[in-house]
Parts: sequence; C-alpha cells; structure tokens
Amino acid sequence: MKVYALLGGPTDLWPADIKGKFLNAKKAGDLIVGVDRGSLYLEELGITPDLALGDFDSLKKADLAKIESNVKDIRYSNPVKDLTDSELMLHTVFEDYRINSLNIYGATGGRIDHFLINLLMLLNPSLRKFAEQVSIVDKQNKVIFFNPGLHLIEKIADYPYIGFASLATIKDFNILRAKYELHHYFGDYPRVFSSNEFLPNTSQFEINFKKGMIAAIYSKDVNRFHNL
Repeated sequence: MKVYALLGGPTDLWPADIKGKFLNAKKAGDLIVGVDRGSLYLEELGITPDLALGDFDSLKKADLAKIESNVKDIRYSNPVKDLTDSELMLHTVFEDYRINSLNIYGATGGRIDHFLINLLMLLNPSLRKFAEQVSIVDKQNKVIFFNPGLHLIEKIADYPYIGFASLATIKDFNILRAKYELHHYFGDYPRVFSSNEFLPNTSQFEINFKKGMIAAIYSKDVNRFHNL
C-alpha cells in the first residue's frame, strides 16, 4: 500500500498539481493521511483523509469538529510529547498499516525547526529502517533517503539537478558515473554535495557508502535566479 500524507507547511510550496495527486491516489485505493493542519487542508481540497493524526492545537474547534465527523481513523497526540506529529505519523503508517511507500507533502518551508525535524526524523533509530520507503516532495524538490549500501540513482523527469546530503557521520561515500564523481569520502559532520547531473544519454548512476545516511535531493529551478 502507498501512502500520500499532507502536513501543515505553507501552501505556496505545494506542487502545482497536488490536488490531482491526492485524487489519483484516492482512486487507486492508496491511503490518504492528514497530519494536524494538513487534515484541514485536505478537506478544503475536497478530499477526506483516511487517517488524521496530530494534537490539532492549530485548528479552530469548528474545523476539528468537521474532521472528526468525516474521518474514520483519528489519532490524537498529546501536545506535550517527545515525538513530533510527523514522527508519530511515520510510526502509525508503517507499524499499524504496514505500508510500502510514503510520499510526504507540506513538510518544507515555514518554521525552520519544523522543516529540520521533517528532514532529520529518519535518523531516529526506531524510524531508520523505513528511510528508503519515504520521500518528501514540494514545488521544487523531491528528497529520498538511503541507508548504507549500493544504490542506483534513477533520473526523474523535470528534475535536472540532484544533490546529496550526508545527514550523519559518513564512511566511504562514492558517486560513480555521474557528471561529478566523488571517491571515498569520509566525514563526521553533515555536508551537502549539490548540483550534480546525469551524464548525457543516461538514466541512472550509482552511489555507495558504508556508514551513515544520505538524502538524495532532486531539484529544479523555479525561476531564472538561484544562489549557487
């Protein structure tokens, strides 16, 4: 089972076709999840989530009542907690629903602490085993995650660039058969290797590493100007 989850991040960072993505997922029988304000956003898009999860402290009583009357499975979290709503969502969908893949929207932008939690939560030892089944998508980027081993990086249409971020101590990281190769990198702090590209007439290249976690960040420019 696939899952499409919407968090409460800024709506201007959503992909332009986000409603279509959720409608198609609904038709395919995939699980639709709203996390906190993301549940309300889905209702406003005309899509009732199958699962709503959060402390819902950012919602008005009338909005929460609407969600409670429409959604079959609601999981309430305590506002005073050790895990964020995003982390609780991952535990719920992987452990209770036994899903195969998770696409997360609304996880970027807004408060930086929230974005960093969403980016780094897969380093949590209890979630790390699910890392390679998770992607974070917004208007400009798609982020996927890798645990140690050999991985083929596949080209995705409309994303001309790809960067790699070491999220923890990394051992023997290699990028092979890409435009810019990297050989036997070791590092004990997070580092980003940005703006790589696929070689002409190729659709994949290889990365491998022995320790740590790597985030692969597919990206595209949304205007003519960028900083790097």
